[in-house]
Amino acid sequence: MKSILITKADGEQELFDSSKLDNSLAKAGAGEPIRARVIAHVERELKPGMTTEEIYRHAFEILRREEATPVAARYSIKRAVFALGPSGFPFEQFLAEILRAHGWSARTGAALTGRCAPHEVDVLAEKGGRRIGIEAKFHNEPGGKTDIKDALYVHARYEDLKNAPDASSRVSEGWLVTNTQFTRNAIRYAQCSNLTLLGWDYPREKGLMKMIEEAKVHPLTCLTSLSEGEKHRLLDNKIVLCKSVQTRHLLEEYGVRPSRIPSVLEEAKRLCGI
Repeated sequence: MKSILITKADGEQELFDSSKLDNSLAKAGAGEPIRARVIAHVERELKPGMTTEEIYRHAFEILRREEATPVAARYSIKRAVFALGPSGFPFEQFLAEILRAHGWSARTGAALTGRCAPHEVDVLAEKGGRRIGIEAKFHNEPGGKTDIKDALYVHARYEDLKNAPDASSRVSEGWLVTNTQFTRNAIRYAQCSNLTLLGWDYPREKGLMKMIEEAKVHPLTCLTSLSEGEKHRLLDNKIVLCKSVQTRHLLEEYGVRPSRIPSVLEEAKRLCGI
């Protein structure tokens, strides 16, 4: 097919590459026949300036309609994390769950007092003698980037907490975590100042998406069988994981109609292995 420029989430344009779409579909578990159908459909619909979000919606609808349900849910993980908003609180809770699944103890909203000032830490995590204070920068849209101002701010906060007079407020290191990307200047500053950054795909092959996949801690918002209202009721009550949805009683409590509960439980079981 002829070369067509598409628009990425950050507004930049690049040539459409069907191999990238094929790779993302394969990672979600889609078989070769359905991947070929999705790519053929997208190429028929493709027009100059089409956004990556529009391409995603075309692919997701075909997966949801024609493929086994968990494939559509896995393909939607990145968007499902955006759907944890609009506030960043569910994202902080989800981040704590990811860390717990990787062997950390973690709690959110920890009040600590540094050498110079008090601080509320989004996530406080401990493992193997390490005590980490984490600043979680949540973005509602794919194009958002975490920049050097955030890195400067977080580095200063955790230098203050490293030198806290009271050992109960002391941390050994600080992390800046986002569900999107970092600017080049943020990365450059973090590398120079020994601030740990964790983004959606940063560091490469060790980012947030990789941690989610390895621990199989899918966000509740991956479930295509729940309505938006039902998801928000569960999130408001600090239920953020797909695997937490495993009893009829819980779903009834948060207003899911009895006739739809079996399909929700089945999707959660197949996606999360509960």
